[in-house]
Amino acid sequence: MKDLSVLKKLSVAFSLLATTLLVAEDANLTQEQNLSTSNVNIVEVNQTAALPSTQDVNSSVVLFDDQQMSAEEQKRSTTSLEAYLSELKRKQFGYQYEKTDQESSKLRDSWIRPIIIKYNINRADKFSDTENQSAAIAIDQPIFQSGGIIYGVKFANASRKFANYSIDQQKRIMIKQTIDLLMQVKQSDLTIAKQKLQIANSTINLEQKREQYLNGQLDSGFLNNAIIELNLVKQSLFDLETRNAQLISQFKKLSDLDPKTAKIPFLAIMDEKKFMEQNIDVKLAESESEKNRFNKNITLVKYLPSVNLQASYNWEKSSDFDLNPGVTLNGSEVDYYRYGIAASMPLDINSYNDFQASKVEYLKSLVVIDDKKRELKLLFDQVMDNLKNYNKKIALAEENRVLYETLLKDTIDLFKAGYKTQYDVDILSNSMGIEEINKNIYEIDKQLELLTLYEKMTKAPAEENE
Repeated sequence: MKDLSVLKKLSVAFSLLATTLLVAEDANLTQEQNLSTSNVNIVEVNQTAALPSTQDVNSSVVLFDDQQMSAEEQKRSTTSLEAYLSELKRKQFGYQYEKTDQESSKLRDSWIRPIIIKYNINRADKFSDTENQSAAIAIDQPIFQSGGIIYGVKFANASRKFANYSIDQQKRIMIKQTIDLLMQVKQSDLTIAKQKLQIANSTINLEQKREQYLNGQLDSGFLNNAIIELNLVKQSLFDLETRNAQLISQFKKLSDLDPKTAKIPFLAIMDEKKFMEQNIDVKLAESESEKNRFNKNITLVKYLPSVNLQASYNWEKSSDFDLNPGVTLNGSEVDYYRYGIAASMPLDINSYNDFQASKVEYLKSLVVIDDKKRELKLLFDQVMDNLKNYNKKIALAEENRVLYETLLKDTIDLFKAGYKTQYDVDILSNSMGIEEINKNIYEIDKQLELLTLYEKMTKAPAEENE
């Protein structure tokens, strides 16, 4: 029963702390639970998730609302959420951007043909020993493709934009995953603290049942149920600690930060217009549509007339040899220039089908944009509904906390008068702490919902100000 003795001492500490708080805060039994839904941009502010322990669960733990800074303070203290990614992850994305730039530049300049350098040498002894040599520097450069050159450059730039948005999307997904894991770690810490209070209550309940059983007031069935209940909450604590370790391991795979000391960001409510205007999924769909539009034009002009500039510098030399090695009978050597233009136009039976296929692909991409906007609007509405539900849970937890606080105050008075036991005080004190922890858990749930929206943003305003 050593653990029971420790918990009893802990419960006494809770009661003393609760008494002090009740005297100091008797006039303030309620907290404001109003969540402003005014049009506010996402602002990312580093806030430390205060984790109640079994020593101070009755103290007020405010995660976001009362700790929210002014706009100027937020602007000064905000850091990019990319900092949550490990250095190696950030380097990988950096190389992806660099590779995209190089490939896009190559595509943009692909209309410029290479200069060809050729050299040939051959010998024959059909009628005499003959050696022929030739060399040339030649170019066959398109100078007119019915607009194909301009469309090709525009297509390359559109492809660069599309590729960069694709990388942005991958990076935002990983950032969201990293911060999601960090928030889950903080929630797990809170849940563990909550579970320890539940263990304390179950231990007290077991002790009460044991005393009642020994006094002949209860049969063994009630005592057995109390023992089973205590074992179950302890087993749940072990599961929570295992889950906590798994979350920490997953977080460390993506980040260099210490999950126990790392600060979680505060994400404020945003308006739907800002969400749609800066949405990375929409930007990606729009850039793909732009790329398909230029590809449609390229497909058309490749079946139209084109003109190439052709030019070369040529050198030729031939020699006839006697049977005696090294003796040249006769030979010739000449060099000359050749230049001109060449016009061409392909006549392909599949040209119409080819163009129509590219046109249909472009039209499809326009529909994808509208469909994506529809999906995102539904996502935004769903998140807003979820936030309202979490606000209801927070309000309910606050009502319960206030109720427990009132009961605790009355119970302490009755305890001092000898009408209630220390067990009654401890159970109410622990229950009040559990409701306070529930409020903090729900606050993080709200941040997880907003993180779902942030994942879809091209860049938060705070990051743009850096």
